Amino acid sequence: MDILSRLLLLMPASGTLDIRCHFSPPWRLDYAASGPREIPYHILLRGTAQVDDGEHPVLFMQAGDILLIPSGVSHVLYEGGRALSTTGKSHRERGLRIITNESDAKPVNMLCGRFILPLSPRQMIKDNLPRQLIIRGICDPNNFTHSTEEQVARTRLARLVTLMHEEAIEHSSGSESIINHLSGALFGMTLRLASEGAEPLTGLLRLVQRPRLQPAFTAMFEDYSKTWTMSELASLCLMSRSTFARQFGEAVGRSANDMLVEIRMMKASKQLAQTSNSISKIAQDTGYKSDAAFQRAFKNHIGMTPGKWRVQSRLLTTQSSETP
Repeated sequence: MDILSRLLLLMPASGTLDIRCHFSPPWRLDYAASGPREIPYHILLRGTAQVDDGEHPVLFMQAGDILLIPSGVSHVLYEGGRALSTTGKSHRERGLRIITNESDAKPVNMLCGRFILPLSPRQMIKDNLPRQLIIRGICDPNNFTHSTEEQVARTRLARLVTLMHEEAIEHSSGSESIINHLSGALFGMTLRLASEGAEPLTGLLRLVQRPRLQPAFTAMFEDYSKTWTMSELASLCLMSRSTFARQFGEAVGRSANDMLVEIRMMKASKQLAQTSNSISKIAQDTGYKSDAAFQRAFKNHIGMTPGKWRVQSRLLTTQSSETP
């Protein structure tokens, strides 16, 4: 199993399509900051748009671009003037919000939604993504600047986006649920294309571009209860200890030991939220020789005790199930 598959298995994402926009310039759409489990996304099907999140230079989008904002910061999408007030009239059709402005000509067609990550005290995938991630031109069949494999991946992603768009337009029976499930697939396919592209990434997804380091991550992921030494991990990658430590740190941004702790904490938090296993058993399952050592590690990494996280996760699950 590859690295991205392991991450998506540990932290499977679903999604929701919130808005379908039809605008002609000038227009502006304001987005509030998203929740800790949410990653906003925007798919520009037709036209152009500018995006300002207050952190990066203004981003220019063209038809076929997909933008993810893993940081979740508030941002503005617009065309024809940043100083405009929010424009457009909205109505709902079968759960989907439709926004348009007064013009008869509507050269901008855009889908906006959110990827929803599973309940967790920390989001491993979100923490390992750049604060802003864009995939360019997936809907351009004349874009021949990519390798054959990348072109195939872009074509598949374009077909998925087309299917989402058709479901959003037709509003057939079950469309809302189908679109939400397709959004989850969109998340995985977008990350795959980003991780295999030429643009350098940071964090775990960069390991996709560093195959020599992957045996170490695979070993830690599959046998996270083991007390791995740097020498053992380096040996799996056919490297010296110093070379492995340097290359792993450069690629991921932290040490292999820190990564092992992160994997253990994700596994532990999932057990605490979804099972009735005792804290002692979870400590043992995740490689800690005593409850006290596990409690310290969990609190240092997560910011709360295992018991508090268990109570909080169940409360959040109950609140989520009661939300219409």
